Amino acid sequence: MKIGSVLRHRVMDAYSAAALRPNNSHAFPVGRRFAETLGYPAELLERLPSACVDAFAGVSDVSVFAQIPEGATVLDLGCGSGLDSLIAASRAGKNGTVVGLDFSFPMLARALRSAEKAGVRNTVFGMADAEYLPLRDASITVALVNGIFNLNAKREAIFRELARVVKTGGAVYCAELILLGPLPPSKQLCETNWFA
Repeated sequence: MKIGSVLRHRVMDAYSAAALRPNNSHAFPVGRRFAETLGYPAELLERLPSACVDAFAGVSDVSVFAQIPEGATVLDLGCGSGLDSLIAASRAGKNGTVVGLDFSFPMLARALRSAEKAGVRNTVFGMADAEYLPLRDASITVALVNGIFNLNAKREAIFRELARVVKTGGAVYCAELILLGPLPPSKQLCETNWFA
């Protein structure tokens, strides 16, 4: 099995486990306290359903700092439990729409439950691979991507898809962890470093 395929399955398993059992120990930080350390205001998190906050596993508060105009069509790529989607839906307003896409069914189930519990009606959630987006060309005003690039071997395809679906003059807000220097060769393909 190719490293990209192995990585994809392991990442899906890890994030699905975080959705199913957010209070367990995971290879990456999960939940409310972690979200607060990234800059999500505590009072904002209190207003959101616990189903999306408890399983949050992003790397930044991208939906808080992104410029999301009223009426925007927003893509939340790798939406996970839906925390960024619900924040973006509020910021886009009743005339805006948020499309949340993820490859983990348990995460999407949390996102759907959260939107329903919050009474948010301007969100649509679906399963998709980031490198094959089920969206029309130039259909998105703002794209949010909160930490999926390091864990997907098809980064170039993801960037191509974002370029295809975002309108001219639109914006893409990406957040990702970066290394300050190269890993030693012995650790570059080491599974224990995937989420570090």
